[in-house]
Amino acid sequence: MDLNQNVKLVFDKINDAKKRSPHNQNVELIAATKTRDILQIQTCFELGISSIGENRIQEAEKKLKELPSFNSIKKRFIGHLQTNKVNKCLRLFDTIDSVDTLKLAEKIDSSSNPQKTECLIEINTSNELQKKGFKPKLSKELMSCFSLENLNIVGLMTIGPHTTSEKEIRDSFQALRIFKDQINQELGENKLTELSMGMSNDFELGVEEGSTMVRVGTGIFGPRKY
Repeated sequence: MDLNQNVKLVFDKINDAKKRSPHNQNVELIAATKTRDILQIQTCFELGISSIGENRIQEAEKKLKELPSFNSIKKRFIGHLQTNKVNKCLRLFDTIDSVDTLKLAEKIDSSSNPQKTECLIEINTSNELQKKGFKPKLSKELMSCFSLENLNIVGLMTIGPHTTSEKEIRDSFQALRIFKDQINQELGENKLTELSMGMSNDFELGVEEGSTMVRVGTGIFGPRKY
């Protein structure tokens, strides 16, 4: 495994996908670093990746304390977050990219005072039962998240469907982009700007459909050992 080569390849694929996209957006590459060691993360930072994503609080707590570039790397929590782990999560991470219920949003809000927490709202655009997230509807619960004073909600996140069908994946990503526009019509001035969609197997489609953030793990590091 050559991290240098892999990171360059992912950046090249993102840039090529941007050329195919009509949306003319900036795209942030987030290295999904679950089970990866400090040396690998540090190397990614040196190769130009300034954001990492973790989805296990306990693992991240041990790892981030040892990271030399701790203050320079943006640390994003990208997994399902239990409400009883919110306080610890807020001490470790700069953003929570997976707010999937009003209950969780309210807990983050009450724990964030006086500092706002940057968040993404997770939307289940593929309607798969095993996935977390709000339905792509302007429900009372969803819109209530935007009235919470200590949340800085900047965009939406989704995980593409577990399929090899390019059409189904595109449909899921297109649905998130359209839903963002629908929410923005309701919000007034504070518009959502970010769309986090696309992982190792589908990030190029995500970029083509307007993604501003992609979460890549195996595409950078290779398959996980556990």
